[in-house]
Amino acid sequence: MKSILSVRNLEHRRGGRFTLAVDRLDFLGERVYYLVGANGAGKSTLLSLLALLQPPDRGQILFDGTAVDGVAQRQKLRRQITLVEQAPFLFDATVYQNLAFGLRLREVRGELQRHRIEKALQALGLTEFASRRARALSGGESQRVALARALVLRPRVLLLDEPTDGLDRESKPLFESCLAELPGRGVTVIIATHDAEQPRRLPGEVLGLEAGRLTKTGATGPATTNIAMENA
Repeated sequence: MKSILSVRNLEHRRGGRFTLAVDRLDFLGERVYYLVGANGAGKSTLLSLLALLQPPDRGQILFDGTAVDGVAQRQKLRRQITLVEQAPFLFDATVYQNLAFGLRLREVRGELQRHRIEKALQALGLTEFASRRARALSGGESQRVALARALVLRPRVLLLDEPTDGLDRESKPLFESCLAELPGRGVTVIIATHDAEQPRRLPGEVLGLEAGRLTKTGATGPATTNIAMENA
């Protein structure tokens, strides 16, 4: 199986002090991966780099085996990679309009737009929320809307930063069952989490992060494959 995202000889500083350093890291396509570690270990920084929101200070990010180089290429490839942040920003509009925004930018309109939005809302138990104001929702509801907004774009890579923070006990199984289906739809899912139980509920490959360095901690289920990883 070909790697969809790879890191080579990466270094990145934050505030002039923190260094994220990874010599080699390969994410195979259509898998679930977890980044686990304490606050400040570098999980969010790594997600931001993988989302191509900024270039690393040193080294390369590769997408489908090709090195990502330059602003124009990063902008083009970002249409295939979606990051859902820990505190997602929702527009001051209805839930439906929030989901429609990215589709309009991609010129997905009419019946196809409606079908994608309704399917994503249904998958996350949000059908009855379609006409509600997004900014009036609870934190957990906002997380579900943010995931639905990401799913309508049909990314090849979905990056999630603490996605189940704020979800209530009833919402979490629905949220995670939706994530479990994504590799079968061609999506690679990379999740940063401090929830130690989540990898047990949703099998995947676990990577430990400590002070900006990666430590392999293994797979949590039979549906995963090995990754190549080295620390700097």
